[in-house]
Amino acid sequence: MATLFGMYPFLLKLYADAGYQGPIFQDALKQVCGQVEVEIVKRSDAAKGFNILPKRWIVERTIAWLNRCRRLAKDWECLNENALAFLQWASIRLMIRRLCQKRK
Repeated sequence: MATLFGMYPFLLKLYADAGYQGPIFQDALKQVCGQVEVEIVKRSDAAKGFNILPKRWIVERTIAWLNRCRRLAKDWECLNENALAFLQWASIRLMIRRLCQKRK
């Protein structure tokens, strides 16, 4: 976490699952990066079955988009640097396709 927020100091909010709402995680996060606000995304108690959670859906959708790339569908890379390079390449591809879409 310290590395992530050190590389991107403009990130001020962290969305987390309900499993991270305990005091242990909160205290550890304050020690590592005190300026970060944590927002716990919880499922409603009244919800039955499948329910789309607002912020969590963004992450799930992005992972699904990236898994459409054949090279990322399986973990074939031996080095983390290579895996990261292919992940960045796939992300750039997604951004370019989105930028080049015809507007109506």
